Amino acid sequence: MLVVGLTGGIATGKSTVSALLRARNVPIVDADVLARKVVEPGTPALSAIVRVFGPDVLLPDGTLDRPKLGRIVFADEEKRRKLNAIVHPAVRREMFWSVLRHWWRGERLCVLDVPLLIEGGLWKWVGKVLVVYCSTEIQLQRLMKRDNSSREDASARLNAQLPIAEKVKYADIVIDNSGTPQELERQIDGVVRRLMEEAGWTWRLSWLFPPWGIASAALTLAWRALRRSQKGKLRRR
Repeated sequence: MLVVGLTGGIATGKSTVSALLRARNVPIVDADVLARKVVEPGTPALSAIVRVFGPDVLLPDGTLDRPKLGRIVFADEEKRRKLNAIVHPAVRREMFWSVLRHWWRGERLCVLDVPLLIEGGLWKWVGKVLVVYCSTEIQLQRLMKRDNSSREDASARLNAQLPIAEKVKYADIVIDNSGTPQELERQIDGVVRRLMEEAGWTWRLSWLFPPWGIASAALTLAWRALRRSQKGKLRRR
């Protein structure tokens, strides 16, 4: 099974691309959905959050008061690191099991929808990196319209993130979402065809040849390590 990492920048249209892929029956593992799931009442992650930040971060019904916790960690880098140390490993475990379930069902392709795919280093462990791109100016215009914000506020939010041009450097496939919805649909159709062609066998076939499955996984990780090394050298120049 080919595992594809999908990412982009704020207001580039990553969520739209994810929805279009899902509409074409491509399995999606959404990191944002899992981030909410791992802090539901009764989960180890929520218990750890309460131990670190206190019971005041809970609502009366026992669920996490996400806005309140967000205000706490936004103003304190150390507390934000503590929260990430709790939530990120839990989300990665859920992502792993989600991918495994798709593999077990015999899927040829699975897409991980991860906003911080590059920043968090998860791009190293996927077979392909798919980046949704548009220019910074288009990002600004979309963000201002979406949030009814000023150009100054929108620029501040963009500047707080890794620039989309930097993310593109990690991409195996770039989807340019600068045009019309129809143009985007055509790109998605082409991307799905390409990925399905590159996905190769399902486990139903590779199960008959265990050495092939092991060799394929090893080659994927080796290729990804080589690309990391090459890109690291380019960034240092």
